[in-house]
Amino acid sequence: MTDVVVPRAEDFDEIAALLALAFHNDLDPEVQQLERPLFEPERALLVRDAGTAVAHAAAFSRDLAVPGADVPAAHVSMVAVAPTHRRRGLLTALMRRQLRQILDTRREPIAVLWASEGRIYPRFGYGSAAQRLVIAADTTGLRLPEPTPAEGTLRLDRPAPHAGELARLYERVRADRPGWSRRDERWWAYVLADVKSRRGGATERRVLLHHGPDGLDGYALYRTRDEWHGDVPGSEVQVGEVVADTPEAYLALWRLLLSVDLTRRLSFPIAAVDEPLLRLVDEPRQLAAKLADGLWVRVVDVPVALAARRYAADVDVVVEVTDPLLPENTGRWRLVGGAAGAECTATTAPAGLACDVRALGELYLGGVTPAALAATGRVRELIPGTLPALTPAFTWHRSPTPMDVF
Repeated sequence: MTDVVVPRAEDFDEIAALLALAFHNDLDPEVQQLERPLFEPERALLVRDAGTAVAHAAAFSRDLAVPGADVPAAHVSMVAVAPTHRRRGLLTALMRRQLRQILDTRREPIAVLWASEGRIYPRFGYGSAAQRLVIAADTTGLRLPEPTPAEGTLRLDRPAPHAGELARLYERVRADRPGWSRRDERWWAYVLADVKSRRGGATERRVLLHHGPDGLDGYALYRTRDEWHGDVPGSEVQVGEVVADTPEAYLALWRLLLSVDLTRRLSFPIAAVDEPLLRLVDEPRQLAAKLADGLWVRVVDVPVALAARRYAADVDVVVEVTDPLLPENTGRWRLVGGAAGAECTATTAPAGLACDVRALGELYLGGVTPAALAATGRVRELIPGTLPALTPAFTWHRSPTPMDVF
């Protein structure tokens, strides 16, 4: 078996075949053509055995919205090991080398990923940082507040002709939503692509556009799937994303989505934990919202990462961090900051708090409180009073939520 190597662009098809094998999919030339422009070979790691690709991991270069700021984040993806080469330490070798490369090149202070299984990535320092709600609603009789005269207008269309204005609105809303990734033209092409093999028997994707007094202020991407029970309609609305800049746009979009003729169900797998819809419908139990994990964050460069985000309250604390994979992070760090900015520097002063790097990842987007992690034992209060003082600083006025699955 050869060492871990950096692949070439022309290795993409072989890597795609490995991923299809690992995730139980058939190779689809249309999907490969769609994903090829996203591949960054210089950020990938490949293992071959007798010339055949048997393990792989990669990262995409994208910015991530974090509390009060935008931070470069390695979007880790395309991770797979061939069934014939499991339990040989290949995943561990790839993850360790990837983290080391990210830190040594100083490209990004954090890494983020979606976990295929929750037990895999905590051992590499990733913490569950942005949870989501999976909505599987029974829309029968479900009601929302009545529209107001100034609510605006709705229009249905195919998404592609509106890519530019969707991108502008998304970026405007993204600034205030930790967990949303920046999308350049390649990523918008990927998001809006509508490969038939990925529809699961549903219709083509549609975009619902809401225009208020100042132009486009909301949109929803969705499709429908036809289903009947004898003579009784039971079709489903499958919502991909809802982006709204005003409460009026948000309400108008959901009013239509929840009342499409001949549908009785609605699915929305990436709802926010603080999704306003839960407070708007007359019977929230019918949404059947289930909590699930979403984005996992790995703090790669502790001082840079902690200084990059903003804090909801003034903070001055010394944190003792342990990181067995990246020992440069192990030590005491003094964090001083607030809503306007922050600094984080090495110190020998006594620590008020101690935690592992995984706990920092869970705290980073503001979705988990230090006190909640203290209850697990992975955050320890060393100086009494540190936890109550620190908790308001690390929370944020919007819950973090994932948007893109990458």
